[in-house]
Amino acid sequence: MKFAHVIFFSYLCTQNCEHMENVNEQNIVVDESRQSVARVLMRNVYLWMTGGLSVTAAMAWYVANTPELFNLIYGNRWVYWSIIIAEIVFIVGLSGNIRKMHFMTALLLYLAYCVVNGAFFSAIFVEFDLNLITQVFMVTAGSFVALAVAGSFTKKDLTGMGTFLTMALFGLIIATVIGLVMGNPRSIWISIIGVIIFAGLTAYDAQKIRQMMLEEDTLTDGNMKLALLGALTLYLDFINLFIQLLSLLGNKNND
Repeated sequence: MKFAHVIFFSYLCTQNCEHMENVNEQNIVVDESRQSVARVLMRNVYLWMTGGLSVTAAMAWYVANTPELFNLIYGNRWVYWSIIIAEIVFIVGLSGNIRKMHFMTALLLYLAYCVVNGAFFSAIFVEFDLNLITQVFMVTAGSFVALAVAGSFTKKDLTGMGTFLTMALFGLIIATVIGLVMGNPRSIWISIIGVIIFAGLTAYDAQKIRQMMLEEDTLTDGNMKLALLGALTLYLDFINLFIQLLSLLGNKNND
């Protein structure tokens, strides 16, 4: 899928954010107060992630079934590239300046990004069969839950794996862009590697976000924004895992 590299880049922007630093859980005294705050924040992380995915899915379905909008986006190069630029502006602005924003401003930017993403992803409903999309979504959802739970509660520190996979993602972006420039069809191996990378990053991000939430001892506007940034990161993990699985299974079905 030709828009995969845009979502790869969006994910990397959240990783470069200064607020998403690694935390060593062993250095945190986790009392009942911190656990209570962490539970609220993690609940918000997954609620906002799910809400963002719902907005994206609804927008993608609406645009795909509105020929005027779909043709405007994919039939006009200026509109198409304007949407790509808008996605990059939203993600860079939100991840880089969230500390300076009011929480409601950050939430609105997050939802706006999900809407723009949905318009961009409308091509999925044209390119792939609805039954395949539904099946891949269910596989992605089940895999994501299992990986997030495993990452959140494993005693193993996944920092080293996360660093390695982030560097591997840079290589995947380069390979994808080279393929686009040379006009080569997307390789099934790129999709397989993409699935492996984002499966690992899902577990890593779930662990990292939970550890950051355990640092908080009271609910504040600041850590609510941190939870929103965590939701954005997991949202992108889910989207990327879904795209890679859809591309992999779609290619397999077409062979």
